[in-house]
Amino acid sequence: MSEFTDLIARAVNPTMSRTEREAVYGVVKQAVERLQARDGLEPNDPRSALQQHLVEETIRDVEADIARFHALEKLERAHAVQMAGERVHGAS
Repeated sequence: MSEFTDLIARAVNPTMSRTEREAVYGVVKQAVERLQARDGLEPNDPRSALQQHLVEETIRDVEADIARFHALEKLERAHAVQMAGERVHGAS
């Protein structure tokens, strides 16, 4: 599953809008469904449900990573502003 997570993580990036990422996730889900059909898995097969669950879990993990990325970006910007303010006030 690690390779699958890496694949999804490479297909999306933090600069994409939520809508763009959702489109990628939709393509991933369709690909998994096609693979399941090719392998003869019925929609009610427990293996099919497990695979779908793993896809959803992977998407949640990727979204959590993106949220962390954005939070760290905001913290870095706030820190840069704070440091610039301290330099200005310290030079006065």
